[in-house]
Amino acid sequence: MKRDSLSTRSERPQGPLSDLERSEFYLREGERLAHMGSWSLRADGIFDYWSPETFVIFGSDPAQGIPTLTQWLAPVQPDGRDLLTRTIDKMFREGVRGDVRYWVDHPKKGKRMMHSTGEPVLENGKVTRLIGNTLDITERERAEEELRASERKYRDLVDTTPAFVHTALPNGDVDFYNRGWLEYVGLPLTDLLGWGWTGMIHPEDVEAIVPIWRAALEAGEPFVAESRVRRADGEYRWFLHREEPLRNEAGEIVKWYGSSIEIEERKIAEEKIREQEAELRQILDLTPHHLYVFGPDGGLLYVNQFGLAYLGADLAEMVAPSRINFIHPDDRQGYLAEREKGLLAGKSYEFELRILRHDGTYRWFLGRGNPLKDEQGRITRWYNTATDIEDRKRAEEEIRKENIVLRQEIGSTSMFEEVLGTSAVLQRVLALAAKVAPTDSTVLIMGETGTGKELIARAIHKRSKRAERSFVSVNCAAIPSSLIMSELFGHEKGAFTGAVQRRLGRFELAEGGTLFLDEVGDLPLETQIALLRVLQEREFERVGGTEMLRCDVRVIAATNRDLHSAIADGSFRSDLFYRLNVFPITLPPLRERKEDIPILVNYFVNRYAQRAGKKIDTIRKKSIEALQEYSWPGNVRELQNVIERSLIIVDTNEFSVDKNWLSHEFQSSQRVGRASRISTEQEQIEAALAQTKGKVSGRQGAAAILGIPASTLESKIRTLRINKHVYKGA
Repeated sequence: MKRDSLSTRSERPQGPLSDLERSEFYLREGERLAHMGSWSLRADGIFDYWSPETFVIFGSDPAQGIPTLTQWLAPVQPDGRDLLTRTIDKMFREGVRGDVRYWVDHPKKGKRMMHSTGEPVLENGKVTRLIGNTLDITERERAEEELRASERKYRDLVDTTPAFVHTALPNGDVDFYNRGWLEYVGLPLTDLLGWGWTGMIHPEDVEAIVPIWRAALEAGEPFVAESRVRRADGEYRWFLHREEPLRNEAGEIVKWYGSSIEIEERKIAEEKIREQEAELRQILDLTPHHLYVFGPDGGLLYVNQFGLAYLGADLAEMVAPSRINFIHPDDRQGYLAEREKGLLAGKSYEFELRILRHDGTYRWFLGRGNPLKDEQGRITRWYNTATDIEDRKRAEEEIRKENIVLRQEIGSTSMFEEVLGTSAVLQRVLALAAKVAPTDSTVLIMGETGTGKELIARAIHKRSKRAERSFVSVNCAAIPSSLIMSELFGHEKGAFTGAVQRRLGRFELAEGGTLFLDEVGDLPLETQIALLRVLQEREFERVGGTEMLRCDVRVIAATNRDLHSAIADGSFRSDLFYRLNVFPITLPPLRERKEDIPILVNYFVNRYAQRAGKKIDTIRKKSIEALQEYSWPGNVRELQNVIERSLIIVDTNEFSVDKNWLSHEFQSSQRVGRASRISTEQEQIEAALAQTKGKVSGRQGAAAILGIPASTLESKIRTLRINKHVYKGA
């Protein structure tokens, strides 16, 4: 370490020092620096002083006393030990100052680098002792080594980088070229130093680039220029040169750093672009669309010839302050607002507007604006097009007028296209549905199973103000009573066993739309209370939750049960009934509208024939008559099942129902005749179970006879507490 490395010490007394003053100064100085150890070595090789920090630095135990010179040198590595021995000997012999760096095997920290400096103390002209300091500089040494390694690495990086790098002095003299530069030009470094670099630049470009470089040096500003550089094989290729100044804290330039990138391909591409621009300009001028180019601030820069010919103007007239506004007065405000929004957001925009033609007429155009951005995302141009859509607008207007008439006609005659039938009793139902559809009133649809209650509910939704939102259906009888609350209102995570995450209920899924509660009469009482609250307050809580949620849902309910009887026996709440029964609709059973059976048969035959890949040309009249004679306890759903089964059997192009095959249906009609005459749902189910001897599912089961899913029938059996096993032996 150099002498000035101890500049942190207190100022040394001026003038000659006595031996005592010198000793006291170094001892005091060593103790002042907490990170530096002080020591005193006598001529006989005995240390008569070690500061506490010295013990710490060398890992010695103060309790064992100050080590001897031999003990102190023992952990020093051989090279350092020899150097220390020679230095100490020289200091005693010649009375000179000592400064040594050496590696020590520290007992606790391993290999450490030490830096010791010492001063001789003279008594009567003879060196009697050495006073010195020792500093552990391991971290600094390692940092310096890392810095040297980093410098080597970056020098290798600069030499091997595919870019060409160089540096220059503040006056512009080049003092360094990386290896890539030298190999590319095939010249020695000595030929290129200073201003020798001009020898590798194309003569025509030297005259242009040198003044620019001198101006940059004088102004102290970055330098950018292009020139052709002679390659080692003698070929000239285009390069882009950049120079950046490096300044010190005072703002003075201390170095110029430069890089050069070959841009030969880019220059060739630019030339091709220039050649193509003329061709492109011609294409743009002749394309049958209006093309406009605006600057980033919206100022008009270009209009193609096709657009100018339509407007009957030239570009100068278009950009002049007194220019004519070619946009229809009714469209200007909307167009300018949409354009301003696009300009501010930097996004594409689109607008329909009318533009004035040179003959004084307006035609409809579709205008589009698209931004062009540079690499930094800044808008450099706006490219706009205007496409003539006059013919399309006229056609749309004609179609709009036709649609208005058509919608009125359809609305008055066939708004319920999914509900088939022309019978008077059905038309009365559809008229009621048409009245209530545009409102938000709650609707209660009643009727036997299979009469199409959900079809009516969907039709009401489609004609309502909520038609664009969801229609969510829930079969209340098919969901176990323990889960119906969660199904309707959702649940929070951990609300019950198996609730591993939050789940949205049907009310949330139907937000803004319609919720259809099928078989509402089968809801458990506790669920009825929650449903009543939703209908009254328009709010609910998820299962396991504490947050009150608002909802905007129209409720349409349906049931095949006699709710008045359910209220009487306590299984249905009267207050909920009156909330649901705002607008009641009762669907007629199929046996009361038998004139609709031919229409339904024809529809289902075509539907299932296409699905089965069969072609049916005719339907036997006797089959239609036979189907009309049947009482249809399962209503339309049962008719649908019969036709589907018949199509599986038929092998000809004529649809028919085999009377022998259908005999059980007619027998069913007689045996279940009582069920068709009685009004309670329980008696109908019991009659069907008696017919099937307790069998619920399957083609010959009670569910098929009643025309309902087996799971729904099982739920009803449990709800009504019917013992189906008593019918097995019947």
